[in-house]
Amino acid sequence: MNWLLVIAGAVVGAPMRYLTDRAVQARHDSVFPWGTFVVNVTGSLILGLLTGAVSTGAAGPHVQLLVGTGLCGALTTYSTFSYETLRLTEAGSGLYAAVNVVASVMAGLASAFAGVSLAHALWA
Repeated sequence: MNWLLVIAGAVVGAPMRYLTDRAVQARHDSVFPWGTFVVNVTGSLILGLLTGAVSTGAAGPHVQLLVGTGLCGALTTYSTFSYETLRLTEAGSGLYAAVNVVASVMAGLASAFAGVSLAHALWA
């Protein structure tokens, strides 16, 4: 049963990641990987919100598997983040690569903390 929840979440998260990435990147004429940045920060916010909901008892382990492991696991992408950062470096855009690393980590952590805080405000 648990693996079906993970699969169900991933079935939604993977196309969501692809479509969001393409839509965001199409709106920005830049070498910076805005699409990947947006999906990773959004996924961090969702996971933070879920973590806060679980810690307050507002969500249970099945929701955690469906949304956390399945949806967020398929929505976010560390491998593409790494690849795009490497690609920026190889293309001579070292500053963009450094900004990508720092901004992605900082924004991801800030989003996760914001999600936890929001969940505690809503359900604690």
